[in-house]
Amino acid sequence: MANVSDWLPDVQRYDAGADESVVAGIVKHLGIALQKPDGDAALVSCSDKSELERVRESWLKKKLKRAESDADLDKAIGDVCATMSGDNRKKRVTFYYLAAKHFGALDSLK
Repeated sequence: MANVSDWLPDVQRYDAGADESVVAGIVKHLGIALQKPDGDAALVSCSDKSELERVRESWLKKKLKRAESDADLDKAIGDVCATMSGDNRKKRVTFYYLAAKHFGALDSLK
């Protein structure tokens, strides 16, 4: 099982005050996808259109229950990609945290 301490430092690079319970909620949600921290399932590829659609559909719409248009959700995803542009390997937990933060939805993940 993935441990929050494996992911929290990366999230804190972008948000020094990141709430550990929020990160723990994301880790719990992702579960088995994080078994291999450097595996494809634990990372988000901003150059893969189908990957970004999965983020929009599964994370933003299903988990966070966002009702904005696809264009608005895609813009938010693009903003997270831009924020993390210095990382060649964008960790999914951090990506999801930043997307949730964008929409003010961090408290829903505790």
